[in-house]
Amino acid sequence: MKNGTKKPKTKANSAIKVFVGISGGVDSSVSAALLKEQGYDVTGVFIKVWHPDFLPCNWREERLDAMRICAKLGIPFLTFDFEKEYKKEVVDYMISEYKNGRTPNPDVMCNRYVKFGAFWKALKSLVLITSQRDIMLK
Repeated sequence: MKNGTKKPKTKANSAIKVFVGISGGVDSSVSAALLKEQGYDVTGVFIKVWHPDFLPCNWREERLDAMRICAKLGIPFLTFDFEKEYKKEVVDYMISEYKNGRTPNPDVMCNRYVKFGAFWKALKSLVLITSQRDIMLK
């Protein structure tokens, strides 16, 4: 950050685990880099969602970009597969709304059921497992 607004690394930050959704794009990459720079324990997470078989999809390339970013930042990388959740809660909803003559808002459903639903649930269980392992090791 410029003009002395950079938040210093602190021991308190290093105790805070942050999971950042990494798409391979600039926004998520910069977010992860800034959090790491501030001393947080950052892990990058790529979320794979459903796409129809008849359309081209470059998720493999996007995932590879996300992996490269995490490697460059020196942070762990995870992939979560939420194809089923995305298909059911976003795509099926969107089709149903169109069939009923309404304009759907798939972003709201993706946020609710994938980003703050399945992703959050997976992170909570991951942190719980990690915490339990740490307790057992002590």
